[in-house]
Amino acid sequence: MENKEMTGDSQHGFTKGKSCLTNLVAFYNGVTALVDKGRATDIIYLDMCKATDIIYLDLCKAFDTVLHDILVSKLERHAFDGWTTRWISDMDSGIECTLSKFAENTKLCPVIDKLEGRDAIQSDLDRLRRWACVNCMNFNKAKCKVLPRGCGNPKHNYRLGREWIESSPEEKDLGVLVDEKLNMSRQRALAAQKANCILSCIKRGVTSRSREVILTLYSALMRPHLAGVLHPAPESPVQEGHEPVGVSPEEGHNNYQRNRLSFL
Repeated sequence: MENKEMTGDSQHGFTKGKSCLTNLVAFYNGVTALVDKGRATDIIYLDMCKATDIIYLDLCKAFDTVLHDILVSKLERHAFDGWTTRWISDMDSGIECTLSKFAENTKLCPVIDKLEGRDAIQSDLDRLRRWACVNCMNFNKAKCKVLPRGCGNPKHNYRLGREWIESSPEEKDLGVLVDEKLNMSRQRALAAQKANCILSCIKRGVTSRSREVILTLYSALMRPHLAGVLHPAPESPVQEGHEPVGVSPEEGHNNYQRNRLSFL
């Protein structure tokens, strides 16, 4: 499949050299670039500026419901012939908005500061729904959300079939909490809270206070929850003409580690 370039650039799931991190970085780098230019967007999840809407889409039990006949027939016609390539890539076909996928989780990000942007995203949603119907799949409509972004966002309503997609002030995207302002303070607070709970369990359940034992437990049980969320400085209003102050990722981890280990 890799040799035949069957998966498009928008797919980051189960793809060599890509991961949850590359999905998030690539997608939100594009979102923030639009915001910096003053564009309005909607982020639409399918599981300041000009406005954007981010739309999150989630296929319902995708790995359980995909019909084996469709899968096998397409693979058989592919030795790998054109049908498999077409089947894997045709979800992206004709989509006008920025599209990003990780396995069955799909995000759309259009610029919607003009009426044409709203019409384009509704057209894309209709096209994605038709693709799902043709392949006997369903979107989990309870998990499909719209996250409005940007100043002056008109907060359009979008349909997936006959049902309206709910708007949300924040959504969890591949484990990372994203809000309307792309503010990470709550994500960091939740990660630190979870790490502190693990720390309390270590303190209660492990009698040894050996540095080697504690550091091993910290690295194995706590650090994964903190990776990538503690290094930015706490959010505070950034005045015009001043750069936000932050610390390096390593310094952030070291400060937290010193504070928590002193607790033990």
